[in-house]
Amino acid sequence: MHESVQAEVMMSFLVSEELSFRIPVELSYRTCDPYAVRFTFHLPGDSPVTWAFGRELLYGGLRGACGEGDVRIAPDCPEDEGESAVRDTVLIRLQVGHEQAVFRVGAAPLAAFLDRTGRILPLGEERGLADYDALIDRALDRILAEEPSAG
Repeated sequence: MHESVQAEVMMSFLVSEELSFRIPVELSYRTCDPYAVRFTFHLPGDSPVTWAFGRELLYGGLRGACGEGDVRIAPDCPEDEGESAVRDTVLIRLQVGHEQAVFRVGAAPLAAFLDRTGRILPLGEERGLADYDALIDRALDRILAEEPSAG
């Protein structure tokens, strides 16, 4: 039987240095996909958008800068304060092409959610639980569904 953990947190969507607004974000973790944590962002006026993050990446982002490419997570503290800075918030940067979105979330609610995922499946024990055949079948089904039909 697969277990799951859900939570809703409020994040700040940082539009610019002068403008930000708070949005609800649903966090979801399921042991049937043990490496991923899904964030569903509810932006005003748009359909919800879901991103999947590596659970290990999120744990790392609470302690220091992590990620490369489209997803970067890091404690939100001035660079000149270094390792000794209090890290009350975390920044999540998402990049799609030339577009970037930056979100700020409280470190405590994110850590509490990750702690709950760790209680149902400790970090590092995912390999024994993953149903890779089912994951590959679902991925292939999605890819084949997106291909234009020849004809």
